[in-house]
Amino acid sequence: MTDNSHFRQLLAAAAAQSEPQRLLFVFAIAELPDSATPEQRERFQSGRGGALAPLMCVDKAPRDIPDFQALVSESERAGPPWSVVFAASLSGQAGRPPDKARIDLALETMTAAVRDGRIDGFAAYGPQGEFLEIG
Repeated sequence: MTDNSHFRQLLAAAAAQSEPQRLLFVFAIAELPDSATPEQRERFQSGRGGALAPLMCVDKAPRDIPDFQALVSESERAGPPWSVVFAASLSGQAGRPPDKARIDLALETMTAAVRDGRIDGFAAYGPQGEFLEIG
């Protein structure tokens, strides 16, 4: 694991909020569309480009994730290998965490955004915990 101080900062910031938070995670893999051009194929083979395909998603309370390795371990048990995980936070109200319906809607919205490449508002991490600047 690399230094994942950015992820630790995310956990600390969520835990420090005045309202209870849920952290939302969408795990994705980069894949090459069937209709890719030769140039796109070449970029993809060199580790750049491709389309993001969401694989799975989960929500967690900040206190339930001690570190990035814990998130990775759980993801390995739950699903297929991934190349990037996107993270966001959802705030509760009046001292109560967000309810299941709000969480589910937020995860659906986040998953669709990742699929569509609208990832500007999310933190992104590689499998080793490295913060990724995508864009």
